[in-house]
Amino acid sequence: MRAVRFSPVTGNPEVAEVPVPARRRDEVVVRVAACGIRGSDLAWFDASPAPRTPVYTPGHGAAGVIAEVGEDVALWAPGDRVVVADGRACRNCPECRKGLSADNCSDLRFMGEHYDGALAEYLVTPATALVAVPGAMPLEHAAVLSGALSTTYGAIDAAGLRPAEAVGVWSSDGIGNHLVRLARICGASPILALDRRPEGRERALEQGADVALDPANNRVASYIGAITKGRGLDVAFDFVGSDSTFDQAHAALGARGRLVMVKTASEGSFGMRTFSEGDEGRTVIAHTGYRVRHLRDLVELAERGRLDVSASIGAILPLTRIAEGLTKVREHEDDPRRLLLRP
Repeated sequence: MRAVRFSPVTGNPEVAEVPVPARRRDEVVVRVAACGIRGSDLAWFDASPAPRTPVYTPGHGAAGVIAEVGEDVALWAPGDRVVVADGRACRNCPECRKGLSADNCSDLRFMGEHYDGALAEYLVTPATALVAVPGAMPLEHAAVLSGALSTTYGAIDAAGLRPAEAVGVWSSDGIGNHLVRLARICGASPILALDRRPEGRERALEQGADVALDPANNRVASYIGAITKGRGLDVAFDFVGSDSTFDQAHAALGARGRLVMVKTASEGSFGMRTFSEGDEGRTVIAHTGYRVRHLRDLVELAERGRLDVSASIGAILPLTRIAEGLTKVREHEDDPRRLLLRP
């Protein structure tokens, strides 16, 4: 099969012919229809991570059709249309040894990082990581649901967001705008988007933000106070991960407010923080990734017409144009929409 192969030594992704990965008895082989690339992929390419093998297949956030099922797989069959969750259980932690599901794993393995990913004609994944895709839903749309949208929905779940709560979203790429859209579906009000890029603020308003602000503006605190009628934010989501966004988002919280730090990238180390009088009751939550149930919810929302992702697809390129696709993502072409590769 054809697959994108990346070596941290050369730093260049290349398309090569490789064997279809071997599956276990509880796994399935999926023929990939589409796989997204986005900023988190760039972080891995540019940082040259140390995967389990010197050369590996990157990619996560994919949908396709089952080509083969393992002997112990009872709920799926060849020909089933599926979207794939990004993680699988480590099989070694105490939770895994107790036989609990991957959602309980304390050392979850991530596709395209710890094991070969989805930028290939075929991928291997645990059967428990699959969600059925309705026949009327394009597989390209299903691929968009996995990854960025699922991560933002997982962050909303972690925050326990309730209707009428005031939300602030600090972001520097398209993932924050996914959260804006989902927060509106959940009934949050008002929704404030904070992005240094004018095009990012414009897109946030299109996605349902009530107000879009430049976080570099020295009057941000007073604006947030006025918009929330003095109560501050109930929930702040930080997708940037810098010291400055942490401080600004935390200061914007109201009584018993929650700050969710979403791990997608990081500019700095948060270090030690000195909390002052009035911070009692505020909560800081660290969030990474999502669970299969989050992906299942999003598929249902899309199927029922509550969530339209068609406008989120910026371009669809063949797998052989991986270098061009990465350049588009790096230079924010079609930003902040998702770019898909088709094997």
